[in-house]
Amino acid sequence: MTDSDRFLPHATVATVLENDGKFLLVEELSQGRRVLNQPAGHLEPMESLIEAAARETLEETCWHTEITAYLGVTIVNGANGICYLRHSFVGRAVEFDTTYQRDSSIIATHWMTRDEIATSDIPLRHSVVLDVIDQYCAGSAVTLDLVRQL
Repeated sequence: MTDSDRFLPHATVATVLENDGKFLLVEELSQGRRVLNQPAGHLEPMESLIEAAARETLEETCWHTEITAYLGVTIVNGANGICYLRHSFVGRAVEFDTTYQRDSSIIATHWMTRDEIATSDIPLRHSVVLDVIDQYCAGSAVTLDLVRQL
């Protein structure tokens, strides 16, 4: 089998950040419509999944974070026909960086309760957004030593 014949899903990361019962979400444009998502993005070359989660959170929210736990991997078949292996993490917001400029694709950031997210007029980018929040609320996060890079 050649590389061109091989199934190559995209590796992505997302971070669940909770503070006083509210979760940090980004409002972004996806296929021309406003949607809510966790801070998320693609893994870059030579980057660990944990590094990617912290970087994407900073780029999209201006929050420096400490990645503290792993929520697991979800296979997401996008409406665009691409398969994503979405690695979800738990993070702790450490410091808001007033000198940092958010990615241009981010319209705004919002701290919202789970109920506010579920009933928002702004749709979720994908049902995985609420699913990983529910995983977090159920206490299913595991230690980071399960996420390895050699």
